Amino acid sequence: MSSIKIKLRKKDIDKISEIASSFNNDEHELINVLHKCQEHFGYLPAEVQEVISDKLQVPVAKIYGIVTFYSFFTITPKGQNPISICMGTACYVRGAEKVLEEFKKELNIEVGQTTNDGKFSLSSLRCVGACGLAPVVMVGDKTYGRVAPDDVKDILKEYL
Repeated sequence: MSSIKIKLRKKDIDKISEIASSFNNDEHELINVLHKCQEHFGYLPAEVQEVISDKLQVPVAKIYGIVTFYSFFTITPKGQNPISICMGTACYVRGAEKVLEEFKKELNIEVGQTTNDGKFSLSSLRCVGACGLAPVVMVGDKTYGRVAPDDVKDILKEYL
């Protein structure tokens, strides 16, 4: 799963138990439990997935499959300002790849990584549903439309 091992404290395990219990430890509520756990921890490392597996009696492999399938979930910590570049068809044909390359160059990280200072993380998404504004970039909950590579430095300055 994830190469970085973390040690869960008792209070972390108790929090996962509390979240699972709030959904009656029902395996059919797995996605809701994952959302709440990610909301609490900021990501879903293997150790959190293992506790969820135990509480809901769901195989870890199934949980890992869900976490890695849905782009909302992450197994690595996100930066303070998570940056997502839409790579859906409309965004892609309007230059999203060049915008993504500029973010990679400016931040000196690859997709799926976080800057050393923890300020930014970079991801790409399939579609954010704002095709009329293509190419689209999201920083946290803020959406930027019609982004060109030249706009990247100004977007980043807002968060420094």
